Amino acid sequence: MVTTPLNGFILTRHWRDTPSGTEIEYWMATDAGPRKVLLHHQKSVAFVEVRHKPTVQAVARAMPGIELRDLQLKTFQHVPVLGIYARHYRHLTRLARALQRLGIALLEADVRPHDRHLMERFIFAGVSMEGGREEGSALVDCRLAPSARFRPALTVASVDIETSEYEELYSIALDGMPERVVFMLGEPPSAPGPVLDFSIVYCPTRQEMIERLNAWIERNDPDVIVGWNVIQFDLRVLQKTADDGGVPLLPGRGRTPIAWRTHPRKQGYLFAPMPGRLVIDGIDALKAAVWSFPSFSLETVAQRLLGEGKDIGDNYDKMAEINRRYREDRTALAVYNIRDCELVLRIFEKTKLLQFVVERAQTTGLQADHFGGSIAAFSHHYLPRMHRLGFVAPNVGDVQQGAFPGGYVIDSRPGFYDSVVVLDYKSLYPSIIRTFLVDPVGHAEGQAATDPASCVAGPLGTRFSRDRHCLPEIVTTLWNARDEAKRERNEPLSQALKLLMNSFAGVLGASECRFFNPEVVSAITLRGHEMVKLTRRFVEDRGYEVIYGDTDSIFIWLKRTHSNEEAHAVAADLVDDINAWWKRTLRDEHRLESYLEIEFDTHFRKFFMPTIRGSDVGSKKRYAGLSADASGKEEMVFRGLEMARSDWTPLAQQFQEGLLSRIFQGAPHGDFVADYARATLAGEKDDLLIYRKRLRHHLSAYQVNVPPQVRAARLADEHNARMNRPQQYQHGGWIRYVMTTMGPEPLETLRSPIDYEHYLAKQLQPIADSILYPLGESFSSLTTSQQRLF
Repeated sequence: MVTTPLNGFILTRHWRDTPSGTEIEYWMATDAGPRKVLLHHQKSVAFVEVRHKPTVQAVARAMPGIELRDLQLKTFQHVPVLGIYARHYRHLTRLARALQRLGIALLEADVRPHDRHLMERFIFAGVSMEGGREEGSALVDCRLAPSARFRPALTVASVDIETSEYEELYSIALDGMPERVVFMLGEPPSAPGPVLDFSIVYCPTRQEMIERLNAWIERNDPDVIVGWNVIQFDLRVLQKTADDGGVPLLPGRGRTPIAWRTHPRKQGYLFAPMPGRLVIDGIDALKAAVWSFPSFSLETVAQRLLGEGKDIGDNYDKMAEINRRYREDRTALAVYNIRDCELVLRIFEKTKLLQFVVERAQTTGLQADHFGGSIAAFSHHYLPRMHRLGFVAPNVGDVQQGAFPGGYVIDSRPGFYDSVVVLDYKSLYPSIIRTFLVDPVGHAEGQAATDPASCVAGPLGTRFSRDRHCLPEIVTTLWNARDEAKRERNEPLSQALKLLMNSFAGVLGASECRFFNPEVVSAITLRGHEMVKLTRRFVEDRGYEVIYGDTDSIFIWLKRTHSNEEAHAVAADLVDDINAWWKRTLRDEHRLESYLEIEFDTHFRKFFMPTIRGSDVGSKKRYAGLSADASGKEEMVFRGLEMARSDWTPLAQQFQEGLLSRIFQGAPHGDFVADYARATLAGEKDDLLIYRKRLRHHLSAYQVNVPPQVRAARLADEHNARMNRPQQYQHGGWIRYVMTTMGPEPLETLRSPIDYEHYLAKQLQPIADSILYPLGESFSSLTTSQQRLF
C-alpha cells in the first residue's frame, strides 16, 4: 500500500473488459521510475431521458451488469435523465447501438472509461497516487488525485532506420541513452574501422536486428521514443520487417507489441500506441507547437534551426548514395544513420519540444503523444464542470448544422504608408467568452430564463446566464495560469495554454463536437465583429485612419510621418483609452466586468499593402513593412507575400525583398529592377530559378489538369526507369524543377535551355508591378526605358 502520496505523470492509458468488469491501466513516469497502475471493477456510465426508462429496461435485460439509477441531471433542453451504469464498457456501447435502432439516444456513451476516470477527478497528466496494494510491479486500485505541478524527468530514445528504395531494412540507429548503437545488416568488416563514439553491431539477418532492437529497448527502457516521421515510416517498416521474418516487434513496456490503429479519416495514416511509452514524431510535435517551415523534411528543419543538416542532403540522388554506402562503406552509412537521430534530439532540445508536449498534456488532459484533439481537450475540461451544474452533454449531431460568421475583416486600402501602428486584442475570443459569459450551459439556462432581463444579451437574440456557466471559469483558470507561466518564463506552458484557449471558439463551431451550436459560436464571432467596428470608430474619432483589420487586429495610419518615439506614444495612449472605454461602457451599460484588452503590437515606419493581383482591390493577410521597436531597432516584416511562400522561386523571393527594402529605405530602386532582370537573362542567377513543389497525389491521379510539377515528376521517373532506378515520385513527395524552352524539366534530367522569359513574365514582373503600381511605375517602364534588356 502507498501510504505517502506518490506523484506520477501519465504516459499511456488503456482499458479492457475482463470477466470481473472493466479494468483501467495507466503507465506513469515517477521520480522512482516507471510505474503501472491497475484499477479493477470500474463501472462505465451513460445517460438516457427518463421517459425512455421502460424501453431501456426491456433492452437491457439481455445484457448482464446494466443498472439504472435516478439522478439529478438533465439535458440542455431541461429534460431529466437516468444514469445507466455498466460493469463492462462494451455492454454499454452495445446497448447504445440497440437503442439507436429504436430512435433512442444514449448520451455520453462514447466517453471511454480511462478518460472519464481522469476527467471526473479533474486530472490532466500529473497524478497523485495513494492507497491501493502492490501486485508485482503494479500498483492496484489506488486512489488518484490531481498533481498539477508535477513534471517528470523523462528518458528519451531517438530512433532512425535506413532502407533501400524498396523498404528493405539496412540499419537501425538508437541514440539519446547511454548505449548509442547502430544495428547493421551484414557481416563485420575484416579490417578495423575508425574510432566512433557509438557502437556498430552487425547482424547476419533482419530477424536478429529486430530481436536486438527489442532487447535494447527493454534494457535501456526509455519513457519516450522520438523520431522524424517515426510512426508512418520507421516503426511501420520495422513492423513489416518483423512480420516478414516471423519475429515479434515488442517495443512496449513489458515487451508488449504495438497496438496499431488507422486514422478514421486520413487514409493510410497510422497510430502506434505502445504500453508505457510515448511515441513522439518531431514533425507532428512541431506543427502542434505552431512552428512553420517551407518543408518539414529533417534536412530543411535542421538547417533552419541548427544551421547544419544531414550527412546526405535532400537531393535527387540521395537513395543512390545510401545504396552505395551500404554496399561499399557501411561505417559511413552507420554514421549517417545515427547522425539523423542526433539531429532529431538537438531539434527537440532547441525548440523545447518535449517540454511543450508535457505541458500540453497537463493543459489538455490528452495523452502526451496525442496531437490535434482540440475537441477532446475541450470535453476533458467541460464535462465534469457541466455535470456539477446538473447537465449532461448532447451527442454529436444533436444540433443541426448551420452557418455562422467567421472573423471580421476590414477591407484594406492598398498603397505605401509612413507611420502605421498595429493594435491587437489579446486572446480575443477567450476574452469575449470571459466578458460576455458565452457558454453552452449558460446558453441553455439563458434561453429558458423566465426573466430575459436577468441574462446577458448576445447577438441574434441569444441570452446567457449570469451565474450558471462553465466556460468563462475554464478560460479564467487557463488565462491566470498563462500569466503565471509568463512570469516564470515557462514558454512551453504559456504556448500550450494559449493554443488551448484559442481553440475553444473553433471547437464550438465544429460539427464533430458534441457542443456544436451555431448560436453559441456566433455569439463569439459576431461580438468580435462589433468590437472591431467600435474600435475603428474610436480610432478614427481621434483623427487617425484604419487602413486594414483582421479578426483581432487593426492597422492604424497616423496620417503623417511620426518619429518612432512619437508613434509608440500615440499607440500607448490609444491602448489606454480604448481599454478604459471598454471597462467603463461594459460596467455602466451591461453590468459586466471587462476582460477585453487591446495591446500595442508593432510600429511600421514604412508599410506596404498590395492589391489583389489583376485588380485595384486591396489584398487580405498580405503586407510588408519596416518595423521599429521601442529601442529603434528595425526589421523587415513580410506576411503572405511571395518571399514568405515556398511555392515561389528564390529568384522571386530575393527580388521582392530587395525591391521593398530599397523603397522602404528611400534608396533608388529603378536600377535595381533593371539590373536584376538583366542578370536573370544573362544566366547570372540560374541557381535561383528552381521551383520546389509538393506532389500531393499519385502521379496517375492527374489526368485533366496536369500542373508543371507533375510533368516534371513524370519526366524524372521515366528517366529513373531507363536507368533501372526506383520511380520515386509515383506516390507523391517533393519535386525540384526548372522551366525550360521545352517546358518544366526536373533537375535529374535537365537538358533544355532555360526559359528566361518565363521567369521575367511569371516571377519578376507580377511582383514588381504589384509594388511599383502605387508609385506610378511598372516593370516594363523600368526595364525597357533604360534599354537594359531589349
